[in-house]
Amino acid sequence: MKFLYFFIGIITITMVSCKLQKPAINQADMEALDALVKNRQFRIESDWANPQATSAMQQVANSGLLGPGNTANGISLIGNQNFLTVSGDSISSYLPYFGERQMQVAYGGRDSGIEFSGAMKNYSAEKNKNNGYTITFEAKSNSENFNVYIQLAPNLNSTIRLNSASRFPISYSGTVVAIE
Repeated sequence: MKFLYFFIGIITITMVSCKLQKPAINQADMEALDALVKNRQFRIESDWANPQATSAMQQVANSGLLGPGNTANGISLIGNQNFLTVSGDSISSYLPYFGERQMQVAYGGRDSGIEFSGAMKNYSAEKNKNNGYTITFEAKSNSENFNVYIQLAPNLNSTIRLNSASRFPISYSGTVVAIE
């Protein structure tokens, strides 16, 4: 019996110590990220959309419309075109939107995705204590204004959060690459 407790204790300590180890941050990755943010020349392609989980989104998920592996607050974008490109002071994007809208739907529903093309306002990039960056700015689509928050990690993973007055918030997770 003592051997069983000893064995469970060793396995528990091993699992906890493996969990506490932080992944090593490569100096080359940190320098690449610094260059991307400094030059304002990057493109983000997302793998997941994370809409706000509301009762309406849960009803859509329960109906089976989202497909296998998707939930009300996690929708796979793999295989679907999406991007957010920052090039100097301008931005362009096409991000599919999943969630609830309050108003301002164009006739024919042509603005279902989130599309930017033009200049950014109030651009700010700050380095975090984990060597990543937080980038904020305001962008305008045809009929809406968005507050955009981007988190970039040293391993080039990204999270985009979008807030608008006429849509529920949504976030996207993916990777960032340099524009050639």
